[in-house]
Amino acid sequence: MVRNPSLSKLLADGHIPVKTRKSLGEETADTLRELILLEKLAPGTSIPERDLAELLGISRTPMREAMRLLETEGLIEYTATRRPYVANPTFEDICQYLAVIGSLEALGGELACAVATDAQLDHISKLNENMQNTSDTEAALSFFELDMQFHRSIVEASANLPLIETHKQYNRRLFRARFVSSRMRLKRTQTLAQHQRITDALLARKAEETAWELRGHLHSAVENIKLAFEADQPNSE
Repeated sequence: MVRNPSLSKLLADGHIPVKTRKSLGEETADTLRELILLEKLAPGTSIPERDLAELLGISRTPMREAMRLLETEGLIEYTATRRPYVANPTFEDICQYLAVIGSLEALGGELACAVATDAQLDHISKLNENMQNTSDTEAALSFFELDMQFHRSIVEASANLPLIETHKQYNRRLFRARFVSSRMRLKRTQTLAQHQRITDALLARKAEETAWELRGHLHSAVENIKLAFEADQPNSE
């Protein structure tokens, strides 16, 4: 009788696909996240947990789980009396986080040039290709999800676990800000050109050039967010 390899070995080698099922709380967080990103729940808006739970047909337990997840992403905050509301960070707050993210992604790209597998680079190249093929009318949220997957994949290709985890933590708190930048269709051509240069440098394994392009890309995000903030200000004339 032939002895079967251990399940752990098969899992580690990727021979057994692992399907993860989201909890009800995670699914609820997905729904609320979309409402917040699309500003159907505007910054500063109070979030009535009980009413929302009833509207979604769920109990308070998954609703609380969803709120905890969104709090870690910086999408919601609480008043002194623990009443949740949609976060409304200042431009200065966002810039501080983006400065960190820019450095993390530049380092991730630099390391990825040295250690990324060909399969990982092919995956990043494919994500870029998918983004290049999107039209100007592509749904903002779909484009944003591709955009974030592109950046996550570069950092993950660094194979540096502390860097990957730190990037994940900071990126969560910038979801809405990066969405604001990503959804600006007038800037989409610029974004796609930057992604192409990042991909070209990465595929050529040019570490310094990759890091430079990633930093420049994040600098453009700051400019996009600044324009969005200025557009939201009431006309002083």
